[in-house]
Amino acid sequence: MYTFSNKLKTFAFVLMALGLLGIAYGFLTAPKTTQDVEKILAESHHDGGHHTAATAHEVAPATEAHHEVADTVAHEAPKSEAHTVAADSVKTVEADSTKAVVAPVAEENHHDAHAAKADTHEADAHKEHEKHLEHVLHQLQNKPWAALYVACIFFLLISMGVLVFYAIQWAAQAGWSPVLFRVMEGITAYLLPGSIIFFVLLVLSGMHMNHLFAWMAEGVTDPKSENYDAIIAGKAGFLNVPFFLIRAAVFLAGWNLYRYFSRKNSLAQDDATDDSFYKKNFKMAAGFLAFFIVTESIASWDWVMSVDPHWYSTLFGWYVFASFFVSGITTIAFVTLYLKSKGYLEYVNTSHIHDLAKFMFGISVFWTYLWFSQFMLMWYSNIPEEVTYFVTRIEDFKLPFFGMVVMNFVLPILILINTDFKRLTWVVVMAGIIILTGHYIDFFNMIMPATVGDQWFIGVSEISALLFFFGLFIFVVFTALTKSPLLAKRNPLIEESKHFHY
Repeated sequence: MYTFSNKLKTFAFVLMALGLLGIAYGFLTAPKTTQDVEKILAESHHDGGHHTAATAHEVAPATEAHHEVADTVAHEAPKSEAHTVAADSVKTVEADSTKAVVAPVAEENHHDAHAAKADTHEADAHKEHEKHLEHVLHQLQNKPWAALYVACIFFLLISMGVLVFYAIQWAAQAGWSPVLFRVMEGITAYLLPGSIIFFVLLVLSGMHMNHLFAWMAEGVTDPKSENYDAIIAGKAGFLNVPFFLIRAAVFLAGWNLYRYFSRKNSLAQDDATDDSFYKKNFKMAAGFLAFFIVTESIASWDWVMSVDPHWYSTLFGWYVFASFFVSGITTIAFVTLYLKSKGYLEYVNTSHIHDLAKFMFGISVFWTYLWFSQFMLMWYSNIPEEVTYFVTRIEDFKLPFFGMVVMNFVLPILILINTDFKRLTWVVVMAGIIILTGHYIDFFNMIMPATVGDQWFIGVSEISALLFFFGLFIFVVFTALTKSPLLAKRNPLIEESKHFHY
């Protein structure tokens, strides 16, 4: 039986405490009014910081209005002067005296017209300025929410990736992996608390506590509203809050029910006198995988793609799956190596680690294929509705956008392509750290551009959210590992797994 060490447990609690403090700080320091935004932008402009472009953008309308007024006066003044000269050449002395009375009135009306035009320009510029400030306010208020959302969905989907890999082993009747079943079951224990927290975040979004999902905004489906969006209105039959939350509840409940019953049957098999529980898990795994294929695609549309409600990709469900699937397999390798280093998992050998590393390598290549297929086809076709997704990320998120491609493809390929390297603990750990970091950045790239725009940076909110969910993940997973022996001793394939060598 595994014993959860006090040192590791304390480490998990410290991470959660620091994370909670940082998350609270992020929400408390978020701007509350447009006046706060003006101060932030002004300070950033003065310091030459990230928001300089935004400040210049908001100042431009007012400056442009003043220039237009000045140009209008400059061009129209000569006209007035020419008319005055022509009138002087044909008017009589009596008319001259009349002109002396009328001219000041005409000139006054002329100036009044210009003043009214200038006021209109200034009013339009002010309105545009306020609209821009309101937009930036929503982005900055979204920042702590988005950071929390990215970290929450990332760790939730890691546990889902492990659950899918676990189900595949059962459905394929794989002989190499049963010695790792308890490790996988421990990691998937996080699915329940992670699902609850994530569903609460979705409910809060539906209650308009944040602006993560633009299609949830008021008036976007009402033709009479100034916020009306024809594209979102066309998707209202699918993208509406009640249906959105119902789908999420069904998906999360289905995934958690499979995890609960498969774990229950796996433990029951240890004390069984026949293979009935093994056969139940085999059938259940096949059914779950069919359910998962459909629900995961829809979930990726709902939870990730719909933050950009004007954009869509037919590859997106597979793309998201590849990202969290390789992250889940990497996490299995990490937990296995940790337990092995502490003297547990005596039957796990370098061949098991080699197989996990092969999956890390192979799914990294698969993810790259999907990333390139999605990017290349849209970039080449250059259809505005599609390519704008990548233009936004390349212009405002260039470093994380291209950086995660290097971390998720180039580095894992270079590190893990050698067969012997896949058996070395330090190599697998190094590759795993790069993969997990790269795929967190991948989710960051998928969520942040649509929710915070160019107002992004890795700050207290992002780091704190990661710390909290990492601490919670450690606590839940390693607590679950203490609940049962780390060897599935009555699994029919356990002997083959014990003596597996490649």
